[in-house]
Amino acid sequence: MKNRYLAIRQYSEKICAPLQKEDYVVQPVSDVSPPKWHLAHTTWFWEEFILSKYSPEYKRFHPRYSFLFNSYYDSVGERVLRLHRGNMSRPTVDEILAYRSYVDEHMTSFLSAASDTITPLVELGLHHEQQHQELLYTDIKYILGHNPLFPPYDENFKETSFIESDSTFAAIAGGIYTIGHHTSGFSFDNEHGVHAIQLPSFYIRKSLVTNEEYIAFINDGGYKNPLYWHSDGWAWVNEHKIDSPLYWYKHDGAWHRYALSGFEKVNPAEPVTHVSFYEAAAFAEWSGMRLPTEFEWEAACDAFQWRQRWEHTNSAYLPYPGYTKPPGAVGEYNGKFMINQMVLRGASVATPADHSRKTYRNFFHPQLRWQFNGIRLCKK
Repeated sequence: MKNRYLAIRQYSEKICAPLQKEDYVVQPVSDVSPPKWHLAHTTWFWEEFILSKYSPEYKRFHPRYSFLFNSYYDSVGERVLRLHRGNMSRPTVDEILAYRSYVDEHMTSFLSAASDTITPLVELGLHHEQQHQELLYTDIKYILGHNPLFPPYDENFKETSFIESDSTFAAIAGGIYTIGHHTSGFSFDNEHGVHAIQLPSFYIRKSLVTNEEYIAFINDGGYKNPLYWHSDGWAWVNEHKIDSPLYWYKHDGAWHRYALSGFEKVNPAEPVTHVSFYEAAAFAEWSGMRLPTEFEWEAACDAFQWRQRWEHTNSAYLPYPGYTKPPGAVGEYNGKFMINQMVLRGASVATPADHSRKTYRNFFHPQLRWQFNGIRLCKK
């Protein structure tokens, strides 16, 4: 456990290694957190939930860091509002790295003698940090992608790991399917409440929707026809003047985009990404098809490769039958967000290798699109 802890902690800092010091503090919008804050918050988690509770001799690194780097745990205490995270020029990046080193030193000593009863909480902390590693990539892209110079994060970074060629549909038989995490290994509480669900037969596409297909939607007036859109989506498109995926720009008559590797022409063969649920649903409507429910996705996911993009589903983020929130502050991790959000399934190029599984339920508000997401179509 100690070696895994150190490897995961080091990877968070490795993600930030290409950044300049100035990049660590920027917060263009409230949904995006500064990289410095991610490094501090993931450290706060270990200090707050393990060291301060289970290591009697531990002394906190700084008396105010619990206030500065608490994210949304109301039961823990007051916190800096999310939209103000970018105002914290202090503590400095070097002070945050010193904070990480201090906590890591105490955590490695603690883990060397920890009892098995603490293992589930340590596992949660490791997966919590991996969630933030994914957010580090997406937030860094948003920060650099909204810089007028479009500076590359890493010129060798590949946002698409392979090009899919099979755009046929897999036939999924109707029947009763078991939904939820029912095998060994870690899972979040929102995956619990294993239950059976009756699904009619359906077809699901083996490949994700490509940039070329999405450009056809744009060229056919997809962003101008209200008949394709949910009412809230149509209002969002018009209020924010949305006419293409996030990071796309028309330059010299051709579509370009900002990628982590820099400013480049859109590759028509790659899967489209950085589209909201509203856009994904509108594209499906334009195509004469639909998005899969999260239950259909889970039942069918062995029929396709699914680790390139978080995939939009047509399912609201709700508790499974019999779900109960864990006691204490850990119960705030997932349950209180089960309203006004939509489920994404799968993983993405930003997801750590051992942090994905068929039952994982990601969730975002329907207008958000800075995550590496994509579109998979379904039909009867």
